[in-house]
Amino acid sequence: MTRIVSLIASATEIVHALGLGQFQVGRSHECDYPEAIRTLPVCTTPTFPMSGSSAEIDGLVKAKLTDAVSIYQVFPDILEALQPTHILTQTQCKVCAVSVEDVERALANRISSPRPRVVALEPNSLADIWADIRRVADACGIGARGDSLVEDLQNRMRAIAQRAANQPMRPRIACIEWQEPLMAAGNWVPELVQMANGSNLFGQPGSHSPWMNWADLTAADPDVIAVMPCGYDLARTRSEMHWLTQNPAWAGLSAVQNGRVYLADGNQYLNRPGPRIVESLQILAEILHPGAFEPALKNTAWEPA
Repeated sequence: MTRIVSLIASATEIVHALGLGQFQVGRSHECDYPEAIRTLPVCTTPTFPMSGSSAEIDGLVKAKLTDAVSIYQVFPDILEALQPTHILTQTQCKVCAVSVEDVERALANRISSPRPRVVALEPNSLADIWADIRRVADACGIGARGDSLVEDLQNRMRAIAQRAANQPMRPRIACIEWQEPLMAAGNWVPELVQMANGSNLFGQPGSHSPWMNWADLTAADPDVIAVMPCGYDLARTRSEMHWLTQNPAWAGLSAVQNGRVYLADGNQYLNRPGPRIVESLQILAEILHPGAFEPALKNTAWEPA
């Protein structure tokens, strides 16, 4: 019988979108959707408190990586008790979620057999997200269902993109993935911006999120700014806005002066490469083209700054 442990929030959503939710027996500390999975045993924890400020978290992460110490711990005893047949993890970013290396360390002294199949997702672009959905489906023996899910998600996104393409303006947008120090959104976010008929100013499709500085932001002077920190919900994002608003250059930016600064839930949406990538596109379309898209996700997934 299939027994799935998902150690990535996006993979958990993929599992449920594929109709495999009944087979999931464990989760990571970050898996929080759909609501039903919150009752499952938690198999991971960060190795330092995540309650610090943006600057403090950045410093702790960099120190851990410099010392070659993992940011996450996987509990081997819980994995042993759950007896999974499949463990879903990722290779994309050691900072964002539990990695293959973390899982392999936890399995190193495993006594029972057979060994679970480790399925490593590699989401760097939209194409990779589709490939990951198919990878999970294939690993669980439901390849056709994976193809069907991908087709449905792509069709929904295509409808949003076609509507956005009819808008005469193509606002220039800066998508900020971390507030202190400044980081722009990369990977699939630039692709989403393009699909939403926006002009992305920072970050390249399929590439890791780049650091940026205030001189670059000021020189670009975006029409729109969307702040979407990785791992932060709306409340946490707002609590860290002082890193931006207290900078002397902030008030002079066109987006600020024109009231076109927005906060987005980067944890649930923009930085989560799973089925709700459709809603991520919808967020950007609503922000970029308020006259064409009803604010269906306003105050739940995004809000004005």
